[in-house]
Amino acid sequence: QVQLVESGGGLVQAGGSLRLSCAASRYTFSSYAMGWFRQARGKAREFVAAISANGGSTLYADSVKGRFTISRVNALNTMYLQMNSLKPEDTAEYYCNAQAAVWSGSGLYDWGQGTQVTVSS
Repeated sequence: QVQLVESGGGLVQAGGSLRLSCAASRYTFSSYAMGWFRQARGKAREFVAAISANGGSTLYADSVKGRFTISRVNALNTMYLQMNSLKPEDTAEYYCNAQAAVWSGSGLYDWGQGTQVTVSS
């Protein structure tokens, strides 16, 4: 069974930074695009950012463009999300998942437990 484990969340003041990590196992990580998603309390899960299988292409939601950077290290089966200039509206549970393509906007596998990001004003 595919495992996706998110980490790195926490409580930060507005304007601060966090770096999330996603450790993937039990599938061929390097063959798939990967994406970050988030779900705020009472809202639907939304797409945040995606990266192609080889890391050469990225895609960001307009709400995070210029503030967040997605990256991956295939040799480590790990993906990252560097989040700068955080805003209170970034508060959410953050999840990672494989995607069929950078532009697909949806996950392929069961969701992990997520990592909570809370931005105080």
